Amino acid sequence: MTLAAGSEAATAPGQELEFTCTCPCKLNLFLYITGRRPDGYHNLQTLFVVLNYGDRLSVKVLPHSDLLSLKCDLEIPPEHNLALKAARALLPYRRNGAGVSMTLRKVLPPGGGIGAGSANAAAVLLILNELWDCRLAEGQLIDLAAALGADVPVFIKGTTCLGEGIGEILTEVDYPQRWYTVCNPGCKVPTAQMFASALLKKDFKPKSLTQLLRMDFDNCFTAVTTALFPQVAALLKLLENCPGCVQHGMSGSGSSCFAAFDSENAAKECCAKLKRQGLAAFTARSCLKNPVKAALSEGLASQLNCP
Repeated sequence: MTLAAGSEAATAPGQELEFTCTCPCKLNLFLYITGRRPDGYHNLQTLFVVLNYGDRLSVKVLPHSDLLSLKCDLEIPPEHNLALKAARALLPYRRNGAGVSMTLRKVLPPGGGIGAGSANAAAVLLILNELWDCRLAEGQLIDLAAALGADVPVFIKGTTCLGEGIGEILTEVDYPQRWYTVCNPGCKVPTAQMFASALLKKDFKPKSLTQLLRMDFDNCFTAVTTALFPQVAALLKLLENCPGCVQHGMSGSGSSCFAAFDSENAAKECCAKLKRQGLAAFTARSCLKNPVKAALSEGLASQLNCP
């Protein structure tokens, strides 16, 4: 039996169940590094928005099975995929003895600065927490997520947040819901190389959320990435000149860039313009609530015939 987001389905105990959903992506509307930690990681302040657009994940729960598998169209060994690592991290908390078979269809480019692999991992944690009856609270899931990667925790929240620490300290933010056109210029930016650059500003003085929201938004990686990848600089200029654009920038360390719009039509016109120039682009709206949690709630409620 397949249970997709928004479906009405019920399953009997011991019956196979397949849940399918979209793994959202994220943008960093601003990103500042505030210092280096003793463990070698960097503290930051960033404003995350989550967009309900991304890879498609199907999770099939197999009663009375030890199977733990992942099929993915990305050409990396499954054991290196964050989605499978997330399932293994949750395995000690499994209560119902079920196995799982997962299929991941990639939509977003890896290494694009929009958290594609991190979103996959968070979706697995959220889904298997329910379907394996793990009963972990959000804080526990965020701890597991942080051990998998700095961008994974925000997808447990799944909505606009201020991220601090390495990204695992999250405060939900009331921020305008907008349409975003996101574009990848076709290059993969090596994050480690960006962090090692002498051009990277790493001493931003931490500020309160109120102060941060009143500032002109910036990304400390932009100067570094555009110096090495001129195609990113050219894309930012294109986005800045799109009619109706109220903000533009680069997400993470790149290479994906975005333009924000109050109008859906303006966002889609910008997207069409970019595609006509041969660029990979999409348009999506920011999420006010976690789309994976919402799909799970709706699906599980219909299973149990809840109102």
